[in-house]
Amino acid sequence: MERESTMIEDRKKPELLIPAANLEVLKTAVMYGADAVYIGGDMYGLRAKAKNFSMEEMQDGIAFAHAHGKKVYVTANITAHNRDLPGIRKYFQELRAFGENRPDAIIISDPGVFMIAKEELPECELHISTQANNTNYETYRFWHNLGATRVVSARELSLQELSELRANIPPEMEIETFVHGAMCIAYSGRCLLSNYFTGRDANLGACTHSCRWRYHIVEETRPGEYLPIEENERGTYIFNSKDLCMIEYIPELVKAGINSFKIEGRMKTALYVATVARTYRKAIDEFFADPELYREHKSLYMEEVRKGVNRQFTTGFFFHKPTHEDQIYEHNTYEKAYTYLGTIQEEKNGFYMLEQKNKFSIGEEIEIIKPNGDTIKAAVKKILDEQGEEMESCPHPKQAIYVDLGTKLDLFDILRRKE
Repeated sequence: MERESTMIEDRKKPELLIPAANLEVLKTAVMYGADAVYIGGDMYGLRAKAKNFSMEEMQDGIAFAHAHGKKVYVTANITAHNRDLPGIRKYFQELRAFGENRPDAIIISDPGVFMIAKEELPECELHISTQANNTNYETYRFWHNLGATRVVSARELSLQELSELRANIPPEMEIETFVHGAMCIAYSGRCLLSNYFTGRDANLGACTHSCRWRYHIVEETRPGEYLPIEENERGTYIFNSKDLCMIEYIPELVKAGINSFKIEGRMKTALYVATVARTYRKAIDEFFADPELYREHKSLYMEEVRKGVNRQFTTGFFFHKPTHEDQIYEHNTYEKAYTYLGTIQEEKNGFYMLEQKNKFSIGEEIEIIKPNGDTIKAAVKKILDEQGEEMESCPHPKQAIYVDLGTKLDLFDILRRKE
């Protein structure tokens, strides 16, 4: 206990860094406990299939975050080709024109893009993406000498390696590490499978998640005969990793000297972001307030993060190299405990407006999750359309509806239904 108290005194509380696919999710991340949010524009990030942000939405999102004392980092972490460079320069010039609502940092993997960012965005911090394969302290020193303030560690590092890294880099140099979310079968995400099979380059943001496919093998002398790939008859999804979850190991992460706890998921819903953000927020805050309270609540943290979509959980490379126990062989789908119904946007005449995400009906039992960590159960008493007409259910996605749940609701409350 004494060593833990000393460790807490010596270490600054780590940043909680949350992903956002769009403006709605950014606002959710901010309200549900993020210290910073990372987002992508329409180009030059590695989530081309995410909805991403227009320039106007990016400005609005950064302004919202800054108004709440939070930061926003923008990804520009593609592996750039010659043809990309003029557009990247123009993109950075446009970001600089945001003025006080420019991004707080740019996340980059390509050295050429890094040099352009130094020229065009001198006011922004530059963070080095995990895509740059940052596996040793000399790499950190290299980027620090060029002007980077933070490096995102490769997912393949153990806690011991991270501790050694921390001891061998300047104290002001920050380490950002993924602590929760999907794992990639390729080394720090540098995958060639998608490009080989489909022509869509993962390193340009167009990954088709080929590692999640079901595979067979073909023997050279028997073309057309597909042989299943099985390990103890468990299945054929040989590249399908479980999701990372380190919420039970906050003390170990803090001791290793990690400055920013990064959550993966720039294609996830507001419900996923809210669920994970508020749970990690509570775990971090309780550990720094009272390590014993944190230990008592470990099982509660795990119970809550399991309510977000997941592929079961693993601790990845932090304690040992992953084995077959860290893979899922039977299927490639998420486990889904709850369905996202919508986020409260305003109150009008005692009813609360939301944009419906999935169908629900009068009389259903649902849950309301709040930014402060509270969860309330309620029954759907009334549903009105935009014209004020009563509805038995709301079957049309993205329809604006008004609900009465028999209890007071607040802006950014999220409605979910247990499956």
